[in-house]
This record gives sequence, C-alpha cells and structure tokens, in this order.
Amino acid sequence: MVQDKTWGSRLFDVCNYALLSLVAIITFLPLLHVLMGSFTTAEEMARKPFILIPTEWTLTAYQYILSTDTIFRAMTVSIGVTLSGTLVSMVLTCLMAYGLTRRDLDGRRFINFLVVFTLLFQGGLIPTFLVVKEMGLIDTYASLILPVAVNAFNLIIMRSFFQTLPDGIEESAKIDGCNDFGILLKIVIPLSMPAIATISLFYAVNYWNTYFNAVMFINDADKWPIQVLLRQIVIMASGMSADTADFGPEYVRPPEQTIKMAVIVVSTIPILIVYPFLQKYFAKGALLGSVKG
Repeated sequence: MVQDKTWGSRLFDVCNYALLSLVAIITFLPLLHVLMGSFTTAEEMARKPFILIPTEWTLTAYQYILSTDTIFRAMTVSIGVTLSGTLVSMVLTCLMAYGLTRRDLDGRRFINFLVVFTLLFQGGLIPTFLVVKEMGLIDTYASLILPVAVNAFNLIIMRSFFQTLPDGIEESAKIDGCNDFGILLKIVIPLSMPAIATISLFYAVNYWNTYFNAVMFINDADKWPIQVLLRQIVIMASGMSADTADFGPEYVRPPEQTIKMAVIVVSTIPILIVYPFLQKYFAKGALLGSVKG
C-alpha cells in the first residue's frame, strides 16, 4: 500500500517542480527569441532588442539565405559527411572498444593509457595539418572524417558500457561455437543499442557542426559544408556586399541580426529533427555507459 506523502515531501516536490520549470523557461526563451527574430522585419528588429512574438511576420531573412542553389549543395555535403562520418566513427569505436574489454588482449593497459593520454595532450594544429596534407586528403571529404573518426571520450564510454555486459553471455556464445566477431555482431551490438544511439548522436552533432576542419582542409568552395557557407552568408550580409538584384526593386535587405538568427535556425533544425527519435535511448545510454569505468 502506497503511503501518503509527508508535508515535507510535498513541499520538496513543489519546490523541485518550480525550480525545474524556471530553468526550462530560462533555457527556452533564448531559443524562442532566435526563432521569432528570424521572422521579424527590419524595422521591428531595430525597435525591439528582445522579440518573442513578431507583430509583422516576414520571410525576408530566409529568402536571402535561400537565394542561391549553393546552400542546397552545402546541405547535401553536410548530410553526406554526417551520415558517412557517423557510420565510420561508430564502426571504429565499437571495434576498438570491444577489443579493449578483452582481458586476453596483449598490451590492453598500454593501449588504454594511450587513449586516455589523448584526452589530455594532442598533437596540435600544425602537426594535424601536415599529417592530412601528407596523406593527400586536402580538398577531400575524407579530411572532414578521418582526423576525427575516433573520439577518445566516446570510446571510453563505449568500452565502459561493454564492460557492464555479463561475461556469462559471451561464454555461452563461445560454447555454441561463436567467435569473437560473431559475439560482437550478434550479442554485444544488439544489447548495446542505447549506448550506440547515444554515441551516434554525439558523433552526428560533431560532424554536422564541422567548421574549423573544413576551413583548414577544404579550399574548393563547392565542397564547403553548410556551416562554412552560412558563415560566408553572414559575412556578406554584414558587409552589404551580396547581390540583391534578383529579389526585385521592392526588396529590403534584412538586418544583419535577423540573418544571424535565420542561420542559427537553418543549421539547427536537422539535428532537432533527429533528436526525438533517439531521445528514448539518450538518457539510458549515457547513464549506463558511466556505471563501470
């Protein structure tokens, strides 16, 4: 029988809900301001520093951003890099994480040390560029994937998750004649879907937001991902250097701030679309991956 809550417990629940609601509102208001600001006219944006509901709606900022087919090409590049990069990263991460859980692997402790060492010390910008250049990856999409294919933090989470799986499952599979690769594919991977979905989201967000590597390694503007192109659009809008002849004589250039908000919305929407499908795995995967180190 469920006991009635005490007065102190009820008070705690009220304060807890009130605090969480306040945090949620504080977090949501800037996002709402950015979204609504992207639909605001130049005059209203100049009058009001903070907008939640525009008095006059306009698509001028989005018309400016989508005025060229280049943005659709850049979007295709980003989608391709995100999908292929996430696939490559997850394959390498799962293979390496599973290997590091094997107690009979020679040099396992030393390899684990090297993985943790990269969290504290990295080669740096110039060595990374020289390695990519010597491998002939400049101006290729591989330069956006291979240098960041395995993230040490994500690898440690996957390794820790694999270590939480009961040893008896693998021993039973070996008795049935399954090898290590078969155990990984048929047993470990299906049981690790929450962690895999979580790490996949981490990798996907990282690839989608690829900017610095694209600036360093990609010289061909036709191969720019969406983040680099949107930056160029903001620069052109700020400098008033873009050609607006195609919009007609009635066209009013949107203010710089409105374009920045529209750029944020365009670059964020794809990840927001993907996240609800992975949300049920996200919290569970992140929690279970941190149980055993």
